[in-house]
Amino acid sequence: AEETADATPIPGRATVSLPAQGRQLIGMKSDVISKRTLRSTVRASGRVAYDPDLYNAIVEYSEAVKAREKVKDSPWPDVRERSAALVRASELRLRQMGLSPSQIAGYANGSDLPTNLLLGEVGGTVWVYAQVYEYEIGMVHPGQKVEITTPAYPGRKFYGAVRALNPILSAESRSLRIRIEVPNPDGLLKLELYVNAAIVVDLGEKLAVPEDAVLDAGDRKIVFIDLRGGRIEPREVQLGQEAGGYYEVISGVREGERVVTSANFLIDSESRLKAAISHSKEKSGSAGSASPTPQVPMSPTSAGSTSPAQQH
Repeated sequence: AEETADATPIPGRATVSLPAQGRQLIGMKSDVISKRTLRSTVRASGRVAYDPDLYNAIVEYSEAVKAREKVKDSPWPDVRERSAALVRASELRLRQMGLSPSQIAGYANGSDLPTNLLLGEVGGTVWVYAQVYEYEIGMVHPGQKVEITTPAYPGRKFYGAVRALNPILSAESRSLRIRIEVPNPDGLLKLELYVNAAIVVDLGEKLAVPEDAVLDAGDRKIVFIDLRGGRIEPREVQLGQEAGGYYEVISGVREGERVVTSANFLIDSESRLKAAISHSKEKSGSAGSASPTPQVPMSPTSAGSTSPAQQH
């Protein structure tokens, strides 16, 4: 038998046999499973930030740090504690508003306040707030390069970098705000301008199968492995990220095996039909062995009656 350690029986499906002529008739194709360099692009809509609330919170934090420094040598412990508590509260608010610890630390001395949250100045930078969907947030990290485009300037591209991710997901849109810092040398990026952000994510070399090979069965993802001797075996797989027409495969198949990439639905129908017939036979067999078919006693009338042929 050619069963592998990865092959686990899938309820409701069975291995089927399909000769070469049948494969050609339904247009079945298969491909070798191999490792591929996967790259995915996270796309998000956003706007150039105009955020006076955040600016005011940063100023309050900076002032709280200055006040703490002034009383650090105070002989009254409660004065020192109140000033320290004010700094902690201001810092916590900034964390909730989406700034990273390194960003917050940069505003402690108050010498480089982000006035670009209030005015988009020529030669400076702007912040872009973009919303990344929940299923993609695992691919986004501070430091990644971002390409920015906007309908206001068709064909023009701007480039920036991810600086921070909000710690709180939006319950309404199931998305996460990321903060992107973008140079604005010509002052073209006006505050509240709508933009589109694209982040190219290098996922590395991963074992992968084509998208067309994966059958979504609702509660599980299934592929069909082309075995020797014309056999086709259903496999449940655990998938990772999707990238460039391929899915990363975490478990369920092995490198070098062949996976069916077309006619999956026809093969799946045959697999389920074979499983159903096999299950029906098993039930019939178990019922027959457990309780023999009862003999129906003949009635006196039927026992004594004769057929028309016998009467003549």
